[in-house]
Amino acid sequence: MKEYADPRMHTAEHLLNRTVADLLGCGRAFSSHIERKKSKCDYRFGRDLTPEERAEIERRVNAAIAADLPVSSGLVARAEAERTLDLARLPEDAAGDPLRVVRIGNYDACACIGVHAASTAELGTFRIVSTGWADGVLRVRYRLDAAPGKTL
Repeated sequence: MKEYADPRMHTAEHLLNRTVADLLGCGRAFSSHIERKKSKCDYRFGRDLTPEERAEIERRVNAAIAADLPVSSGLVARAEAERTLDLARLPEDAAGDPLRVVRIGNYDACACIGVHAASTAELGTFRIVSTGWADGVLRVRYRLDAAPGKTL
């Protein structure tokens, strides 16, 4: 199983992926690197984000965080998961049946083997640090800032 340095950042990755997929229509990230201080996701997309898209992604992710959505996991039959979820990034060793699916409220569902926060309220404030585009790949770098009155 892939180890993640911070379950909060991994949960934020799920929120970012759902938001980008819904807003831009490009699907979930095909590559990511999750770290405690700053993380990145790569998407197949034809250009860099506009300032308006960047602001809207931050707004949507932070609204999901503020909604205090529960994060849960459960087993789903592989056939059902194939019909309803994007399984492109499933690791090779997750070839079994059933698959573990992580749900963030009604916001996102994704087959995943990693660890996550228990609720989006644990994440703090999501911020895009930078974006870049090269050779058909949009890279989004992000971080989580502590919520007021909390330390990370």
